[in-house]
Parts: sequence; C-alpha cells; structure tokens
Amino acid sequence: MRALAIVDGEHYAPVVRDALEELPYEFVAAVLVGGREKLRGGEDYGVPLAADVELAIATHAPEVVVDLSDEPVLGPVARMALASRVLALGLPYVGADFRFDPPVFEPFPLPSIGVVGTGKRVGKTAVTGHIARLLSRERRVVVVAMGRGGPPEPEVVATPPTVEMLVEVSRSGRHAASDHLETAALVGVTTVGCRRCGGGLAGSVSSSNVAEGARVAAELAPDLVVFDGSGAALPPIAVDRMVVVVGSHQDPIVATGYLNAFRLSLADAVVMPTAEPSTEDEALRHLVAAAVPRGVPVIAAALRPRPLETVRGRTVAYFCAAPPRVHGTLREHLESAHGAAVLHVSGNLADREALRSELRRIEADVFLVELKAAAIDVVAEAALERGVDVVLAANDVVPLPGEPELDERVLEMAKFGR
Repeated sequence: MRALAIVDGEHYAPVVRDALEELPYEFVAAVLVGGREKLRGGEDYGVPLAADVELAIATHAPEVVVDLSDEPVLGPVARMALASRVLALGLPYVGADFRFDPPVFEPFPLPSIGVVGTGKRVGKTAVTGHIARLLSRERRVVVVAMGRGGPPEPEVVATPPTVEMLVEVSRSGRHAASDHLETAALVGVTTVGCRRCGGGLAGSVSSSNVAEGARVAAELAPDLVVFDGSGAALPPIAVDRMVVVVGSHQDPIVATGYLNAFRLSLADAVVMPTAEPSTEDEALRHLVAAAVPRGVPVIAAALRPRPLETVRGRTVAYFCAAPPRVHGTLREHLESAHGAAVLHVSGNLADREALRSELRRIEADVFLVELKAAAIDVVAEAALERGVDVVLAANDVVPLPGEPELDERVLEMAKFGR
C-alpha cells in the first residue's frame, strides 16, 4: 500500500529511515511536521520530502497516511487536527496504536443535502425541519432521518402523525419521538425513518439501514432529499451539500477540535442555534469560522418554540430538552409571541425519572411538548390520564440580527443546475 509518512525532527533521520524500510508499506513521500532537536541538516529519509500533507497527497497519491511522529511535536490536539485534514481528503490515518478511517459514503442519484451535528441536542433536527419546510414550498422534498430508536426497516411516513397516533406507536413498544416522526409531524413533508447503532469519532456508524432508506426515498421520485444525521453520526450517503450544526452550549474544544474538525471541513454552511445569545457564542463562532473552508458562512440563529395549535389565553406547562439557563427566554417568548400563561418550563425530557416526579406537581390546561425523548411515553401519557390537552411544539430557526441570511444560503445550495 502506497503510504505518506508523517515524521518529525525529534527522531534521528536514520531511525526514521530504518522504520520506513521495516514497516509494511511502500512509502512514497514524507512530511516533516516540526521539531528540531535531532536535526543536523541535510537529513535523508530515503523518500521525497513534501512541504505539507495536502501537497504530498496531491503529488504522490498515497493510499494511507502513517504517523511516525510523537510528543511534543504532535500532541493529542495537533494530531487529531492533522487526522481531520487527512480524513477530509479521503485517506486513512494510522499510527502506532490507532487507526482512523474516513466514513464511507454511498452514491445517491438525486439532488441531496445532508444536515449533521457536532453532538447531540445541538438543534440539528430543528435545522433539518427549517430546510425541509423552506425547500418544500417549490419542490417535492423527502427527508431521510436516522436515529438510535428508528425502525428495523425503513418506514415511509407520508401523513403528519397526530399525538394520538404517536401514543399508539409508543404503546406498541417503539420510540414515538424518533427524528423522522418529529419531522413528519412538525414540518409535514414525507419522511423515511431509519436506524443506526454506534457512532465513530469521525461519524461512521457501526450498523444502519440508511442505504436502504436512501433507495426507498429515491423510489418516491422527489425533487430533493434531505438526509438528517443522528447526534454526531453522519448519514453514510454521498450528499451534494452539507450543513453542519454546532451547539452554542458545547465546549469549544469539543465543537471545533478532535474529529469535529473533520465534520466542519465538509460544511457548505454552518448553523449555530442558541436560545439566548452570549459572548461565549461569539468566541465559539470565531473558532468555527477558522475551521471551515474559506467562504463558508457561520450563521448564528435563535431557536424559538412554536406551538402547532393555539395556546393563547391558556395555562401552559412547556416540556423541552433545553438547559435551565434558557428557560426564562423560552417562557418569555411563549408568553409574548403566543399569548400563553406559562406556569412551568421543564428541561427534563431526557430524564424520565425527574420528568415523572415534576409531572405530579404540575397543573395546567395544556402540556406543550417538544417531540423528543420521553415526550410521548411519559408526558403525553400523563396528560391523557389526567384529561389535559397535549400540543406539539416545533423549534423555529430564526437568524439573529446582522447574521448572514440562512434562507438565502439554503436556496443557493439547492439550485442544482437550475
């Protein structure tokens, strides 16, 4: 296998040269990534030295990049950054005790946009819904969504499910808040539900039926397909455009480092949803902007709940997955924009025990709920038992003042030769 070596000046050149001869690769070039302690000048590694990784790969066409460097030249942070660059070029990156392979993306015959996240609960499904809603005004759009609670066989949902229908799904033992059901219910486009298990550092999945789901979507003959990722896992489909969603609450080291740098390198646009803008958001935004390809916009946007039915003049308990620090903002929005009298805001949809505990203390006319986690099997069931109305809430993605125009960017990405 043709290989590019990553070497440093903390090793004597003869040691590196002997290693290149011993290892089971055909080394065609090397890149010296730093370090000077053991350099005497005129070092000969037995292969050509390239100025950087990208040039070496373009010039010498290796099939794998082999890291023979070490601390202090390539510590964990720098090494993961280099791995991200290599994976973005489609090559494996291997070292003494590790191997990273780029995700495998299957070809897809129709125009497509992928929406992926840098973690869980970053607002990815809200962004998918926004894109699907916008593009479905003039196109026939199908969304393929994969989740950890998806169906064993790809499932087409052509009619928006009601709360009653979702309760029946839950009582049958299935996950009634799976992303494809959420998008179908809140956006109203046809969705194809898929499942996945496991997620690698670069976004590969251990097992999924998404490829089969993509074939099902293609048979529906849409104008465009939106592929919705799951957590930080990437749909294993070669999409034409990619939107990466970064959570404003994420540690910047996580959001832009490790192999999230690889995800960001795939972006045609980045969306940073937040419930309440802060100075920390701006600092993260600068780091994200430095990690994406030149010219890719980073768009900060607010997430705002929107009840699918009117709650004006009614007492409301709102159930979501947002952290407590933004509950006040969400309450204020529901009261000012939708006329609700908000008695309680819960962020415990992902904690069934805490959710059941607080439900015993809540009295309201309406349970307003995001369609996530325990929304149906706990909140909706409690509401039905007590005769309380259940209303689903979408999350609208609203670009903040002064930000690049999200809709304009999405429409530009979706032209596909028009």
